[in-house]
Amino acid sequence: MPAFRLIDAKLPDFGIPETRLELDRSVYVERFAALGRARRAAGLDALVVYADREHAANLSYLTGFDPRFEEALLLITPDTTPTLLTGPENLGRANNAAIEVEARLYPPFGLLGQDRTKTPALVEVLHHAGIKQNQRIGVLGWKYFGPSEAAKPESWLETPSYIVDTLRHIAGPEGRVVNANALLMHPITGLRAVNEIVQIAQFEFGAVAASEAIKALIANVRPGMSEFEAVQQMRLGVLPHSCHTMFSSGERLVGLNSPSDRKLKRGDPMTSAVGYWGGLSSRMGWLAEDEADLPGNARDYVDRLAGPYFACVAEWYETIGIGVTGGELDALARRHLDTPFFKLVLNPGHLIHIDEWMNTQVYPGSTEPFLSGQAVQVDIIPAAGPPYHGANIEDGIALLDAQGRDELRSSFPDVWNRIEARRAFMGDVLGIRLKPEVLPLSNLAGAIPPYWLSPNRIVSKA
Repeated sequence: MPAFRLIDAKLPDFGIPETRLELDRSVYVERFAALGRARRAAGLDALVVYADREHAANLSYLTGFDPRFEEALLLITPDTTPTLLTGPENLGRANNAAIEVEARLYPPFGLLGQDRTKTPALVEVLHHAGIKQNQRIGVLGWKYFGPSEAAKPESWLETPSYIVDTLRHIAGPEGRVVNANALLMHPITGLRAVNEIVQIAQFEFGAVAASEAIKALIANVRPGMSEFEAVQQMRLGVLPHSCHTMFSSGERLVGLNSPSDRKLKRGDPMTSAVGYWGGLSSRMGWLAEDEADLPGNARDYVDRLAGPYFACVAEWYETIGIGVTGGELDALARRHLDTPFFKLVLNPGHLIHIDEWMNTQVYPGSTEPFLSGQAVQVDIIPAAGPPYHGANIEDGIALLDAQGRDELRSSFPDVWNRIEARRAFMGDVLGIRLKPEVLPLSNLAGAIPPYWLSPNRIVSKA
């Protein structure tokens, strides 16, 4: 007997937050202090945090400032006010950082063609910030490496070479310049791996906005629209995106594609994703009312692919919890979907933050546990290919222990009430029974409509 069935059930209106919570300055001050403690424990004398438009999460986490158009560099040394270097367009915003910084103009971070004639020597700028000879300097950008990639992974740096070369020149043969991204980005010990209650409440805003965009697309997409017109149904624009908006259909269906002017036809497969800071939602389905609209060789789509996929995701939701290891979730997904037909790709779950994918403890054999305060993305992606193509039910949750739940309930009752409504829908309608610590942040709440012209037909547990 199948572990799933199609039901007629309208997704409830879980509500939309009217305002986005702002983090108090004290949150950033404590984060910066925690980074100082981590720096000292790692035996580092100084830290250099690099950011650009695609890789701003670490800097934004620490300072509340993210560069737009340009690059930026935060220089942290003991007993010195941190120096924040920006190009000309970001200098004003840097002066409004949430922690005390000395914001300085560094013209090479500006766009091409802007005046750079008064550029100071980078060596002098770094010396002024407290970077010295013989120091052990940690560099944070957006990625660190492991022994399977390099013989000396701490020496691999993804930050631009002109910065790294200058740091190594200053440090000299007795100093060291090392990759320090794990201080913030390790899935267990990294400071960004565990979120404050207010951060989780703020992330819920992004998760709601992303899921409401996908809901609006599914409710309003029609044959004859172009992909551009379909995406316009999302009413985007409330927050900085954590990734580009995705939509593709028919013969050009590839998960990461942006929309085009292709006209949608009844019976097209479609996939879309929207990501904002703190949340991403993605769905894959068909521009169809029922299986009769599907290609003849894919009319068993629900029985063959979407249903078994939903059963896997439902068990994932029911299994994850505080103390559950990434290896357990990985084994679960592989038990369901690691076959030549499903072609499971990527890790079946990861941490989400300002960046869409911060890191993950979900991989084969992982003994790394999930922790209270983590924001986790369901990201199980089968890539069956034609004629079935695939399925997706990607959304985010938070994990909070009893104390954290009490704090969230008392401090942010509107957020709590929406979470409770989502939990009830998942249990009462979809049959997905969540552990008390599992808090769904998305307004799609586990729903997967395979036929987008019948958006109130969704898959549930049998």
